[in-house]
Amino acid sequence: MNTLQNFSKGLVKENPVLVLVLGTCPTLATSTSVTNALGMGAAATVVLLCSNIVISALRKIIPDKVRIPCYIVLIAGFVTAVQMLVKAFAPALDQSLGIYLPLIVVNCIILGRAEMFANKNKVFDSAVDGLGMGAGFTLALVLMATIREVFGNGTFMGMPIPVLSDNHISILTMAPGGFFVFGLLIAAVNKFSKSKPKKKDFGCAGCPSAELCGKAGCDIAKKEAAVND
Repeated sequence: MNTLQNFSKGLVKENPVLVLVLGTCPTLATSTSVTNALGMGAAATVVLLCSNIVISALRKIIPDKVRIPCYIVLIAGFVTAVQMLVKAFAPALDQSLGIYLPLIVVNCIILGRAEMFANKNKVFDSAVDGLGMGAGFTLALVLMATIREVFGNGTFMGMPIPVLSDNHISILTMAPGGFFVFGLLIAAVNKFSKSKPKKKDFGCAGCPSAELCGKAGCDIAKKEAAVND
């Protein structure tokens, strides 16, 4: 897998939210507005990038038996740093995200990439993977937030939209509306990203036991089928 493929897989093919269905809680909670979605996506991407780099660099040093606690400690350190920066430079965003910003520590996407990719690959590849997964997470959040804010609030990034501002669908900003939009996006990704399944070969070539039986069983089955016809 080259660098471009490593990065782009997180956008659609292995999108952490819409394909792997990870990080559902912060996705539904922070996708009520595009501003919150961008803030959460950026914060998670920074933590993903930093944690992937450090875990990959230390993968041969961290004992296998305690790797998960070590990952959590490292991720918690980066989350704390990001939270302090957001509080200092974007207090309004910190207040909007609330508890979901520090809860990045237990986000399945970050811990999952640490265990499945950074723990087995080099630093550069792990950094690219973190950026790709972070971009995919942000993209999913922004898509959901755009639909929910535009049609649910009649605004975009806080700016009112003519007509829609007076005819919005309020339920889209609530939990049921979030699950509805989430399900629609997952269905759309499954529809357009997956290739058609290949037809199974029911002959000897498709039989895992063909070498053991010497194809004798298949020959007998063919003769019986010919007699029945």
